[in-house]
Amino acid sequence: MIKTVVYKSVLPLSMALLCRCKSLNISVRSENKKVPATYANHTQDSAGIAKMRWREYFTDPNLVELIDTALKNNQELNIILQEIEMSKNEIQAKKGEYLPFVNIAGGSGYQKDGRYTWREALSENADGKTNQDNTIIHSNSDYYIGAFASWELDVWKKLRNAKQAAVERYLAGVEGKNYMVTGLVAEIANSYYELVALDKQLDIVQKNIEIQSNALMIVKLQKESAKVTQLAVNRFEALLLNTQNLQYALKQGIVEAENRINFLTGRFPKPIKISTEEFDIVSLDSIAPGIPSQLLMNRRDIQQAELELEAAKLDVKSARANFYPSFKIQAGTAFQAFNPAFLIHPESLLFSMAGDLMAPLVNRNAIKATYKNANAKQIQAVYHYEQTILNAYLEVSNQLSRNKNFVMSYDTKFKESEILTQSVTISNDLFRSARADYIEVLLTQREALQTKMELVEIRLQQMNARVNVYRALGGGWK
Repeated sequence: MIKTVVYKSVLPLSMALLCRCKSLNISVRSENKKVPATYANHTQDSAGIAKMRWREYFTDPNLVELIDTALKNNQELNIILQEIEMSKNEIQAKKGEYLPFVNIAGGSGYQKDGRYTWREALSENADGKTNQDNTIIHSNSDYYIGAFASWELDVWKKLRNAKQAAVERYLAGVEGKNYMVTGLVAEIANSYYELVALDKQLDIVQKNIEIQSNALMIVKLQKESAKVTQLAVNRFEALLLNTQNLQYALKQGIVEAENRINFLTGRFPKPIKISTEEFDIVSLDSIAPGIPSQLLMNRRDIQQAELELEAAKLDVKSARANFYPSFKIQAGTAFQAFNPAFLIHPESLLFSMAGDLMAPLVNRNAIKATYKNANAKQIQAVYHYEQTILNAYLEVSNQLSRNKNFVMSYDTKFKESEILTQSVTISNDLFRSARADYIEVLLTQREALQTKMELVEIRLQQMNARVNVYRALGGGWK
């Protein structure tokens, strides 16, 4: 009968509050996961390189060793791991909120009332009276020890939704860590290839210094034989000095690239071992991007945004539950007596149980504001999710185009470099036989050097595009 009365009282109240909650002017927006069927200027291909592990994608053993070291020692990555641990603790805290709370308590006290209080009057009337055990009936002392429990019944799943939201945010943190791993692998690879490119450019400069030094010696001999003037000697010497000056900027670039790699690997400066084999021979025209819909699973930032969106949806449900009545049960059992010697007697045992029903009725502005904010954050999460998908697609599109254009650029620049390298030999031969002016020799040497340097730079851009395509497609975190 009691249960029936309670249900008849609570149900209409709950329905009234539910109707008032639904009457709030709340906008709702669903996420859009649609992406184009293919990438621009690329045929549909389901076998994407994002499925490859980074150890398979990068074959240079020196680079593999650096990535391994970075994944163990990188400080920023380790900071993220600690944040994930804190998210895990948040789940445990949220889970505990909908489980019963049980506390053990004990205490003692003494109270002396004023002369003209009821307790003191009763005490005077009781003075001198004893029970069968010849103990004084009244005492101002009190001792107790017992266990007390409270439990909020999660009827509307407010607490469970809050816990599940914490789980989603924990998983989002894990995906954020995975996305950071993707970025870290790509950053190490790009810095490594930059170091290789700088080393190759330094080698080119040093070889050109040797060539130009020999040319200067020849010009000086020709000047002694009156075949050329001092102007020719000065021009050849100035070109040599200009080339010698290039090596210092390259050496500084090497130091900075090495230090950047050392920072990413979490260690103090030390020389970086490099190999030019992969830089020179790796194929760059056979990148398989897969299909755009695979980004939804491969890109960890998209997965992170999706999990954060799910958490925001659960927050809305949890905030809406604040409009409904809450049910709480409290119970306790204890031993209480005015004399510590009686605490262990069965007659000192007491227990209590109570149930509370509480529902917001007047001045619910705080609850409304919390609910509206939760809904606004959910809409915000939808926009962020859609933005992340769009950004991922555009990143892949840009890097695929970049790779394609730099492949063609490299082929063109390579032919130019071959022609100018031959021209250096021809101009030197013609100059020795007095059939070419020294200006032609100088210009040819300068153009050949510049073209070789640009060729290495274009190759570096190709390698960066290869790395960034892999990163944009979501590879590198496995």
